[in-house]
Amino acid sequence: MKRIFNSIIATLTLTALFLTSCGSVPKDNDNTLRVLASTTFLADITQNIAGERAQVESLLPIGADPHSYQAAPADVAKISKSDLLILNGLEYEHFIETLLQNAGKEKMIVEATAGLNPRKDAGNEHGVDPRMWLDPNLVVTYVENIRDGLIQVDPEGAELYKSNADAYISQLKGLDSWIVEQVNTIPAERRLLVTNHEAVGYFAERYGFEVAGSVIPSFSSNAAPSAQEMASLIDEVKKLNAPAIFLDTADNNTLAQQIADENSVRIIHDLHLESLTEGAPAATYIDMMKYNVSRIVEALK
Repeated sequence: MKRIFNSIIATLTLTALFLTSCGSVPKDNDNTLRVLASTTFLADITQNIAGERAQVESLLPIGADPHSYQAAPADVAKISKSDLLILNGLEYEHFIETLLQNAGKEKMIVEATAGLNPRKDAGNEHGVDPRMWLDPNLVVTYVENIRDGLIQVDPEGAELYKSNADAYISQLKGLDSWIVEQVNTIPAERRLLVTNHEAVGYFAERYGFEVAGSVIPSFSSNAAPSAQEMASLIDEVKKLNAPAIFLDTADNNTLAQQIADENSVRIIHDLHLESLTEGAPAATYIDMMKYNVSRIVEALK
C-alpha cells in the first residue's frame, strides 16, 4: 500500500493497488460515498458492487476515446470530490497523472487489473495490452479488487459489497458460458479477427480466435501503419480469407476500407470495445460484451 500525497510528482506511475491507511475516509456532508471510475464500463462494474451505498460516476463520458481524450478542468474537480478512484491501470489512463497532481487532495486509488499478468508487446510504448476487460474471466479479478477498495474506504458496507460482488461474479461466469456457446456456432476455420488496432487479444485467447492482423499495428488507435505494413496486412487477409474487419465505433475506417476494398470483405464498424452507450445496445458492461459477441458471430458464421 502507498499514499498518494498532494505533492505527487509527475513521474508517478500507477502499477498496483494503491490504498491509504486502513481507516475509512470521511464522506461529504450528505454522507454519500463518492466513487469515480475512469471509464463508463468500470463505473458500471463498480456500481454493481457498490449498490445504493455509493454514487458512482465515470470520468470519461460515453463514447470518448481514451487514446485521444483531452482532460478538462472539470475533471480535476471530479477527482477532488471523490472518495475513491477506480482505474483500469496498465497505463490505460495515460492522462491521469496531471489530473492527480492538480486535484490537491489525498486520493484512494484502486487499479482494477492489480494482480493480473498482462499480455506483453515490445512494439507498444507501454509494453503491455491493457484491455483485460474483454475477457469476463479477468473481470472477476477487477470485481475483487474493486470490492476490496470499497471495503477499505467504507468498512461498514463490507457485507453488502461482498454479497454484491459474489452476485456479479456469478453473472460474469454466466456471460462467459454464453460467449462460449455463441462462438461454438462459428466454424473453426472462420474464427479470424482483423481489427483496427490490437484491441482484442484477451478475447481471442479466451475464446479460440486467431487475430489475423490489425490495420494499425499498435495497441493505440493514434498510431499509423507504414505502406509496407498495409501491403502485408492486405496479403494476410487475402491469404486467410478473413470474412470481416471489426472496428470500434470510435475508429476511423479509412484505412480499413482500403483493405476491405482490396479483399472484398465486410467492415463491421459498430463494436463497443471501450465505452458503454446511452441505453441500448451497450448500456452495461455485460450488454456491451453480448452485443460485440453477437456482431462478431453474425459476421463470421
